[in-house]
Amino acid sequence: MNWLSEYVRPKIRTLLGRREIPDHLWHQCPSCQQMIFERDLERGLKVCPHCGHHMRASAAERLAWTLDDGGTRIELPKVPADPLRFRDTKRYADRLKEAREKTHLPDALLVAHGTIAGHKAVVAAMAFEFMGGSMGAAVGEGILAAAQLAVLQAAPLIVYTASGGARMQEGAISLMQMPRTVIATRLVKEAGLPFISVLTDPTTGGVTASFAMLGDIQIAEPGALIGFAGARVIEQTVREKLPEGFQRAEYLLAHGILDAVVPRPEMKATLARLISLLTLKDAA
Repeated sequence: MNWLSEYVRPKIRTLLGRREIPDHLWHQCPSCQQMIFERDLERGLKVCPHCGHHMRASAAERLAWTLDDGGTRIELPKVPADPLRFRDTKRYADRLKEAREKTHLPDALLVAHGTIAGHKAVVAAMAFEFMGGSMGAAVGEGILAAAQLAVLQAAPLIVYTASGGARMQEGAISLMQMPRTVIATRLVKEAGLPFISVLTDPTTGGVTASFAMLGDIQIAEPGALIGFAGARVIEQTVREKLPEGFQRAEYLLAHGILDAVVPRPEMKATLARLISLLTLKDAA
């Protein structure tokens, strides 16, 4: 046995050549546990072909899937990196540095402009991969910059939300971004331009309590978790068992909070159709 494993097998491998197997060739669906070939997952926009579960997507992927040719990204305003010199188990400045190195993003928001099936638009996408998509000064400035660009270009504003809420390391500064982003949505609406909010998994906390729920049209992806406080906190507060599917997109649609729940492969076509309808009067 030693002779076979130590001499014959290496000789055979040398003769046939060693084939390198790439990492992450298969992915397991967190919902149905089925294995999915990476190419099939990418082709399906990270939607499980077996059960339809929508896996989380990066901000860059959302821009690429929505805008024709990926659009053109804009550079967002710079903000003080650590205004409160916050520290818990580690310094906030160190957490930011780690997040930037891991994601290659400056913060939890990307903004781009371009066209969606030929209709011009400005699209902002929150990056949950960057510190849970938490909203600090950088995100607030980014949403405002996106709104100002939409007004400048006379284009609809579309925002993909994905956030755990306000960024605790920025304290009251992060809470100030709630009214700041509300003002940003008002700029768009006062210019007579559509603001479409696309809520993805998860959209919670201060983001839900501010600009995320102020769209002229409210869309969500299937199964997305949407709410302010967590279900356990609500149950402890009201002392009642919450309904099945509470805070999921389908439940909110049934109770009038959302206008539509749209599968990811249909999202671009749906947004293009909405833009066409909402800007029909201007075109005429």
